[in-house]
Amino acid sequence: FNILEDVKVGDEIEATVVKTDDGEGNIKLSKKEAVQVLAWDILKGYMAENKNIQVKISEIVKAGAEAFVEGIRGFIPASQLSLTYVEDLEPWLGELEVRVITVDEEKNKLVLSAKVIEKERAVEDINHKISMLVPGSILEGVVESLMPYGAFVSLPDGLSGLVHISQISQKRIKKPSEVLTVGDKVKVKVLNTNDNKISLSIKAVEENSEADEMEAHQAAEYSSKEEATTSLGDLFKNLKF
Repeated sequence: FNILEDVKVGDEIEATVVKTDDGEGNIKLSKKEAVQVLAWDILKGYMAENKNIQVKISEIVKAGAEAFVEGIRGFIPASQLSLTYVEDLEPWLGELEVRVITVDEEKNKLVLSAKVIEKERAVEDINHKISMLVPGSILEGVVESLMPYGAFVSLPDGLSGLVHISQISQKRIKKPSEVLTVGDKVKVKVLNTNDNKISLSIKAVEENSEADEMEAHQAAEYSSKEEATTSLGDLFKNLKF
C-alpha cells in the first residue's frame, strides 16, 4: 500500500482508494478524501436529525457568511442569519447556532441556517403564550386586517386572533368592513384556543355589556323599591293612632 498522507506504521486510518494500480501492483489511498467522505455523511446525518450545531463564522462574504462544519466550508445566506432583515453582516462574526439545511456532496455545497432555529423558538414562545389564555377572558386589541370571513385582531404579547364574521356584530352583516376599520380599537372575548389558534368574539362582549347593564338597572330598581317600602314603613311606625 502506498499511503499519500503522512502517517505512522501501525496507525489505523480511514482511507479512500484513489488509484487501484500504479503499474507496480500498489494501491494508493488518500486519508484526506476518506475524512471528507465521512464528513459529508456526518453532515447528512445532522440534516436528517434537524440537529442544532455551534459554529464559528470565519468570514463575511458576498450575500452571507462562511463557517466550517466537520472540516467542510458552509455558507450561511444573509437571509438565513435571522428572522429579521440583516443589512450589516460584520456583527455576526463569531459563534452562532445553526442547522444544516442543504447538503450536496457532488456540488461541494453546504448551506446552514440560524433562521430556522429562531423561527421554531418564536413559534414555541407564541404557542406558550396562547396556552396561557383563559377562554372567557376579555381583552383589548386593534383590528389589523379585514378578510371576507372575518377580522384579525392584534392582542397584547404579540398575539393575534380571528373574529369570525358571525362574531363581529349582533346585527347581520355581509362583510366586516360594514362595521370595522383597520386600526379600530376593540374589546374581544376569547372563545377558544384550539390548535394554537385564537378565536375571538366582539359580539359576546357587547352581549355581556348589555347583560351587565340590565342587571345594574334591575338592581337599581330593586333598591329604589326597597327604599320606598322602608320609607313608608318608617312613616307608619312613627304615626300614633
